[in-house]
Amino acid sequence: MTRTVDDLRNEIRLAVGRYERIESTAFTKESLAAICDAVDYDIGDDLPPKPQMRAGILWNIGVLPEDDPSRADRPFRKADLEAIESALRTGSESPRDGST
Repeated sequence: MTRTVDDLRNEIRLAVGRYERIESTAFTKESLAAICDAVDYDIGDDLPPKPQMRAGILWNIGVLPEDDPSRADRPFRKADLEAIESALRTGSESPRDGST
């Protein structure tokens, strides 16, 4: 059975210690911060804007070639969510650190 975008979001939320959401909703800043932590993307003490966190997550797991918020100015698409879920499931280190 094919997983929906909502299924993938909830799997990611649970993987980073957040809670499932019944309604269809994009990630909150707090959920994005938890994902950043899980993929070792340092956001500092203050929560940056959502596009910065999304770009950092995608960059850290090897989806984006650079940490550029203008390339992540919309909620994650299904392929992005699948890549994030896979990275969290496998516990892969960041491809940009030379790991594969």
